Amino acid sequence: MFKFNTDIQMLKYEVLYNVAKLTLEDRLEDHYDEIPYEIIPGTKPRFRCCVYKERAIIEQRTKVAMGKNLKRTMKYAIEGEEPVIQVLDIACEECPIKRYRVTEACRGCITHRCTEVCPKGAISIIDRKSHIDYDKCIECGRCKEACPYNAISDNLRPCIRSCAAKAITMDEELKASINYEKCTSCGACTLACPFGAITDKSYIVDIIRAIKSGKKVYALIAPAIASQFKDVTVGQIKSALRKFGFADVIEVALGADFVAVEEAKEFEERIKDLKVMTSSCCPAFVVHIKKSYPELAHNISTTVSPMTAISKYIKKHDPMAMTVFIGPCTAKKSEVMREDIKGITDFAMTFEEMAAILDAAKIDIKEQQDVEVDDATLFGRKFARSGGVLEAVIEAIKEIDADVEINPIVCNGLEECNKTLKIMKAGKLPNNFVEGMACVGGCIGGAGVINNNVNQAKLAVNKFGDASLHKNIKERVNQFDTDEVDFHIGHSSDESNKSSCKEA
Repeated sequence: MFKFNTDIQMLKYEVLYNVAKLTLEDRLEDHYDEIPYEIIPGTKPRFRCCVYKERAIIEQRTKVAMGKNLKRTMKYAIEGEEPVIQVLDIACEECPIKRYRVTEACRGCITHRCTEVCPKGAISIIDRKSHIDYDKCIECGRCKEACPYNAISDNLRPCIRSCAAKAITMDEELKASINYEKCTSCGACTLACPFGAITDKSYIVDIIRAIKSGKKVYALIAPAIASQFKDVTVGQIKSALRKFGFADVIEVALGADFVAVEEAKEFEERIKDLKVMTSSCCPAFVVHIKKSYPELAHNISTTVSPMTAISKYIKKHDPMAMTVFIGPCTAKKSEVMREDIKGITDFAMTFEEMAAILDAAKIDIKEQQDVEVDDATLFGRKFARSGGVLEAVIEAIKEIDADVEINPIVCNGLEECNKTLKIMKAGKLPNNFVEGMACVGGCIGGAGVINNNVNQAKLAVNKFGDASLHKNIKERVNQFDTDEVDFHIGHSSDESNKSSCKEA
């Protein structure tokens, strides 16, 4: 049993654990409907008004944990895109929060700027105080901006406040609704909702069944894993995953080393024409540009993400292999299904899900052997935190002796990304390279983490990186046969044979 930060995380884990256990026992299809009663037995509710509502919520959670889509989700889904982040409508409390409220700070002034700027006539003066008619209010915020006393407060629902992509609104029933034309699958809303009414779809059933069927399945562990589990080593986690049935366990950080060299080469080749190039390793950042700033899509590096890079390498040398990404990121679940790279990585799961399947198999990480983990350089491992991608690209530029000057900016979280992208869109960004991470802190701040202390996680990742025996990116990648591996999106097979890390 792992220690979780909130009861919501614990409840999610219990559902995942039960789904994994039944799948391992080949009893899922016949017994999944028993999970709500397993978690909420008896007549006393744990959190809500009654056991009936709690069980109804668990029933929805179970469906999503089994990889199914809720009916309400499909109402808003867009064609050709699998919705990963889903609203559990029964769990949504329809937060009774009116966004704008007149506080006691209202002085009843005679300028009445709030009434003058309201485009809908929603504000009136009663007993010398401003009052908002919520039947007319469109939540434009002009009254708040106009008030000289700052007497109008702005209270956003937690889910809306957390979404820098502006993808969450309220539907006609005042339930949270996701606009998938804007959603990046970053999962920030899943952490923000105090009632756990938003969650991410799981593919653990498919993963477990693939392993049980005898397929050769590789576990690709993200470098953020070094920050997640107390009193265990990455070597012990590697042993635990092998015991579970994975054919081998590979560091995604090695893919990050491949990416650093490729992105450095690409930057040298393209920056004169592009003027500005963005990183491409964070799937939520990439999707955000494509959905909200489509005119900047050509500025995204064509280099694939570290996950895709290592999957490509593995499958080039082992065509029968299946690969499963294990990390802190819910957006990776969307990335593996992207049309331009679909099938390269087969599935993705979070650290939360990894904990659940290991527990379901009765595998205690602390009891496993501490085996060697020595795939990647210190730079590849530090991709996991904000600034790490940039450090690796700068190092790679130096190592390949690229004739180019880099003037970078690091965007830590989607809010910072938005600010930079707006300036970039206006053609006024003084920098020529943008590292974008959707989650604050980088990957270590992802929605699928167990340890959400970003400062603590950063120290752990830095320590893990510094422990690497490989200090030179170019030297390390040259030890691998990447001659026929195409690390870019949109290249033909002929082009892929002309480009490899070794050419650096």
